[in-house]
Amino acid sequence: MDLFKIYPPRPDWVHKGNYGSVLVVCGSKLYSGSATLAGVSALRAGCDLVTVVSPQRAADVASHTLPDLITYPLRGDYLSGRHLNQILDVAHVRRINSVVLGCGLDRHPATLLVIQKLISKFMVPMVLDADGLRAIAQKPEVVFGKQVILTPHAGELAVLLGQDGRIGEFQGDPSTSPSATSSGPSGSGQSFEVKLVAAKQAASKYHAVVLLKGYVDIITDGQTTITNNSGTPFMTKGGFGDTLSGILGALLSRGTGLFEAAHIAAYINGKAGELAAQKFGEGVVASDIFDQIPQVLRTRDN
Repeated sequence: MDLFKIYPPRPDWVHKGNYGSVLVVCGSKLYSGSATLAGVSALRAGCDLVTVVSPQRAADVASHTLPDLITYPLRGDYLSGRHLNQILDVAHVRRINSVVLGCGLDRHPATLLVIQKLISKFMVPMVLDADGLRAIAQKPEVVFGKQVILTPHAGELAVLLGQDGRIGEFQGDPSTSPSATSSGPSGSGQSFEVKLVAAKQAASKYHAVVLLKGYVDIITDGQTTITNNSGTPFMTKGGFGDTLSGILGALLSRGTGLFEAAHIAAYINGKAGELAAQKFGEGVVASDIFDQIPQVLRTRDN
């Protein structure tokens, strides 16, 4: 993966904000670490500024984990309509370049409704994960005309397509497809083909780039498809989707295109997970990649 064009040497005469400002709207009382995982990963992936807007417990966890994060706590245990204008005001003041929305927000009906309203208001590129995906599954048209990357796992992909159960889990190497190019080895696998078709359907349905997470990540806009093979089975731990979303937000804030950002973020997140797993094995957790993301970026061309 050639990272040099995404991370070239910085000129001397730059200032704070030249390399992106990310707004992270994630977390809840229950999922209090999601905003932290996304926000810290965004900073480690090279953006200049990250502002976390979250229910108070999640915002407090973020501020105590890394003081470099700008945090704006919202009253209450989960996101609701009363927070809409506060979030939009913060986004305006912070002059954001991208948004990470959905990680750990929970599935309260009021939360899903405000997510839809936020998406309709934001004009910058967005990463939608977890409960952000459940919100747009109820109202797909809210993302039409937006710059959006969707990051489902197999279960969330089924929700996006209005299906029961999970899209078939892939076992083995990805199969070669005329419409797909692979960044890793090719082979055969019926369930991979099922997932490939489903990911393309979701990309077409939502007019978005889809990054389907799994043993092999599938990135597609419905027409062009590529796969990513970095990562490790140890990354089944909760939180690695949040770190991926943060890395994506950083890349988008720096002006990277949607499709390219999805491919590169999947690689960086997976590679950082590999490095962390070499050290911790079964004990690895998502926050272990905070220090590994810069290690991946230092290689530039690897």
